Amino acid sequence: MDVKTKIGQRIKQLRETVDISQKDLAYTADLDRSYIASVENGQRNISIVNIEKIAKALGVTLKEFFNNINFENITTN
Repeated sequence: MDVKTKIGQRIKQLRETVDISQKDLAYTADLDRSYIASVENGQRNISIVNIEKIAKALGVTLKEFFNNINFENITTN
C-alpha cells in the first residue's frame, strides 16, 4: 500500500469517528468535497498544509493524525 492510500484511509477513519460527511469536512477545512473524496481514495498527493487543515477540522493534532499510520512497507509509485 502506498503512502497516499494510507493517509487517505486515516482521514476517512478519523472523519467517520467524528461522524461528519465529506462535504462537512471539506467546508470546515476550506477545501473542495471532490478533493476530500480523491484524497480518501488515495488518488491525490496531499500537501502537509492540507493535512494540517483536515486535522484541525477533525479536531486532532498532526501528531495524533500520524500516530496510527504504519509507514513500514510502503511502496512508491
